[in-house]
Amino acid sequence: MVEEKLKSASQPVSAEGRVYHLAVKPGDVSRYVLLPGDPERVPRIARYWDRSWQVASHREYVTYSGYYKGVFISATSTGIGGPATAIAVEELARVGADTFIRVGTTGALTREIKLGDLVISTGAVRMDGTSRHYVIPEYPAVASYDVVLALIEAAEELGVRYHVGLTASSDSFYVGQERPGFKGYLPPFQKGLIEFLRSIRVLNFEMEAATIFTLANIYGLRAGAVCAAIANRETEEFVVDAGVEDAIRVANEAVKILSEWDDAALKKGRPGITPSVIGEWFEKRKRA
Repeated sequence: MVEEKLKSASQPVSAEGRVYHLAVKPGDVSRYVLLPGDPERVPRIARYWDRSWQVASHREYVTYSGYYKGVFISATSTGIGGPATAIAVEELARVGADTFIRVGTTGALTREIKLGDLVISTGAVRMDGTSRHYVIPEYPAVASYDVVLALIEAAEELGVRYHVGLTASSDSFYVGQERPGFKGYLPPFQKGLIEFLRSIRVLNFEMEAATIFTLANIYGLRAGAVCAAIANRETEEFVVDAGVEDAIRVANEAVKILSEWDDAALKKGRPGITPSVIGEWFEKRKRA
């Protein structure tokens, strides 16, 4: 392995601006980045692009960039859970990304959400540990309204079944989501968790959204999440990869929509996407 001197122990960046974990530098990635957990999902996402190339592969972080319907776009795997995800968001933000969409899998909590359906998160219950290092527990993990709307519009255009609502994010796949651990271990304070979450209208369990939303809000960035329901905790069904392709398609299309809204807002001199910007976009779509 070639030794490389980084800027400092507190700022682990190379002389050319390459960040330590992701091994990317400014200019390598788009402002719009899709965030799957699984590294193998990155090339699956990129298959829908007009053209793509691998930027870096280091540890659990695989990054591709390319063009989707003419829009510069990137995808970076986060690995599993909040700690690895926070590193990805931190380092991507340092090299210029400002809009993040998690493209993941999830366990639905109610039978109304069928396997293969998508869940678009408006916010997340912060059951992770990572976000607590950043801010007090009372701080909300909220998705960006414009990213949520773009994901909904993309799902509508593609004719995909979807649900919109709150997500619960846990750093634990087993006992933290009320799954029995080794030898059936389940601490008393986790028993009844799923029923409680259902009672407060939480739709699903996953492991990264709360971290992404919290960091994005603190840093003035944008974030959303679309996850495919591959499991249902009420019906006890589990089908690996159910709906994942639809989640990928919706996320890619949402980036195209966001890019058009951002361009329209810029032309109108607006600081961000507003209802009037979206309304005019819809009118143009109808006339096209």
